[in-house]
Amino acid sequence: MRDLVLYVTIVVNVISLFGMVAGILMHSGRGGGLSDMFGGGGGAALGSTSAERNLTRITTVFVLIWIFTVVALGFLLVRN
Repeated sequence: MRDLVLYVTIVVNVISLFGMVAGILMHSGRGGGLSDMFGGGGGAALGSTSAERNLTRITTVFVLIWIFTVVALGFLLVRN
């Protein structure tokens, strides 16, 4: 049972890692980021600030999941 929990935690960790990296890469730096990805001016009509805000929230969730799984893996691997 402990091995199953360990493997599920590793899978969730890796999935959240890739989600976190994708979210960070889609954020805007000094340019438009996600807003410019869909055509710049047309993106403003779609609510580009809303898209950036939602992307920030999704990325934050991935970061929190990743942190919790890293801590959980630390606890799980101590006794093996």
